[in-house]
Amino acid sequence: MKAKCFCLVLGLVLVSVMASGQTPEELIAKADALYADMQDMEAAEEALGFYRDALIAADNKYEAYWKIARILYYVGEHKEKKKDRQNTFAQGVYHAEKAMALEPEKPDGYYWRGVNNGKYGETRGVLKSLALVKPIKSDMNKVIELNRAYEEGGPDRVMGRVFFKLPGIAGGDKDKSLEHLLKSKEYGPEDALTRVYLADTYLAQKEVEKARAELDYVLNLSDDPLWISAVQQSKELAQELLKDKKFRKK
Repeated sequence: MKAKCFCLVLGLVLVSVMASGQTPEELIAKADALYADMQDMEAAEEALGFYRDALIAADNKYEAYWKIARILYYVGEHKEKKKDRQNTFAQGVYHAEKAMALEPEKPDGYYWRGVNNGKYGETRGVLKSLALVKPIKSDMNKVIELNRAYEEGGPDRVMGRVFFKLPGIAGGDKDKSLEHLLKSKEYGPEDALTRVYLADTYLAQKEVEKARAELDYVLNLSDDPLWISAVQQSKELAQELLKDKKFRKK
């Protein structure tokens, strides 16, 4: 009975996609446009819907799989309940792995599996998620091998944050964090999140003025029309970090 119901639902979805008269490429283009200008969950959910429709309709499902993983990362970050966040990031991992299976020599699947796993672990707590550290590092090293500039130095940004967040006994290393974040900054000098992470690492190393310079840079960034929400979120993180007592002049 359940199998019949599932087939019926799937059939209705397929009919709906076909009736829309849109090709998978057109559906993905619509979703991409929403993603680029995304400022709220409503736009994110709409884009996710288009990507899922494209996944059903496409013969080659690679692009739809990895782009679903990418937008689930955003959706998960904006879920309020912890369980909902974990479930969303887990879905992101699933779709990224589907992309990896189809194109094992492209960076997209590895990167979005790694960041979704990272957020899943962050939601659970670092000490409860130490088993994820090795696969996250493995994914980022693979992206570094394939395309180190991906997502404006994304793999080094992730590695830098992993080394920062981990306790020393579990492999945390502020020097390695700094090394990766500086490399990430080379590939994405205007990436606001890289700058915030770099400031955090500098602060941990008591390089207060270097940290301040990075945060000032973020706060003075113009809002990127393609990444309005990302820049705004980074500015909020920068403002919060500036409250650290290490910034108080003696």
